[in-house]
Amino acid sequence: MRAADSDRQATAERLRVALDEGRLDLHEYDERLRRTYAARTYAELDDLVEDLPPAGAVVPAAATVPGQRSDAGSAPAVSAAGRGVTARWLVEVWEPWLKTVGIVTAIWAATSLAAGDALYFWPGWVAGPWGAVVLVRTVTGLATGEPQRWAADQERRRQRRAEKKALKRERKALRAEQTDDGGASGVTPGPQVGGATDVTPGPQNLGGAPTGAAENGDGPGPGEQRHRPGRDGIA
Repeated sequence: MRAADSDRQATAERLRVALDEGRLDLHEYDERLRRTYAARTYAELDDLVEDLPPAGAVVPAAATVPGQRSDAGSAPAVSAAGRGVTARWLVEVWEPWLKTVGIVTAIWAATSLAAGDALYFWPGWVAGPWGAVVLVRTVTGLATGEPQRWAADQERRRQRRAEKKALKRERKALRAEQTDDGGASGVTPGPQVGGATDVTPGPQNLGGAPTGAAENGDGPGPGEQRHRPGRDGIA
């Protein structure tokens, strides 16, 4: 049975929940989301969530050995992921400052070499005030959990881009399917009578004989003069 847009949206929501719960990584989520919006039938949608628990289901935690913490193995992974998010956020914050300071410093160095003497270090007026602003933003951001909010915002943007791309591919496939169906239905056979094609006889010549007779050798062809014995005065 063919699926509707609401079914695809419900499947996409289940995949998003599975991503938030850690059941899918970003690569698996992106791949399944593309397949979700390209799915045509319920069977294709079911294949994407068959290894996930139903919506709202509570999955019991695995039994643990007494005295052993259940999150002992997951704690290092979580901390490593947090450090990675913080590092990416720091690069995002400091990258414009680093590029700009590098460019103006290179310009100052080139002009100093051309003049043969060290000129006034004017790039400090660019690096100093701007660097102080970026430093304040870094300290306050780390204190208020800004890297995590930034990572969540980046993920939402990536999901919207993936959904838009999947919708575009789906619409393109639907247009191609409609075009193929229209081209196939536009060819209709001509009418037939009794299983045979209706053939209309061609026009006749002035002598009353069908034009097809000349083609079969039964009458004079085009350009030939009809002779009638006894009326042309020839013995």
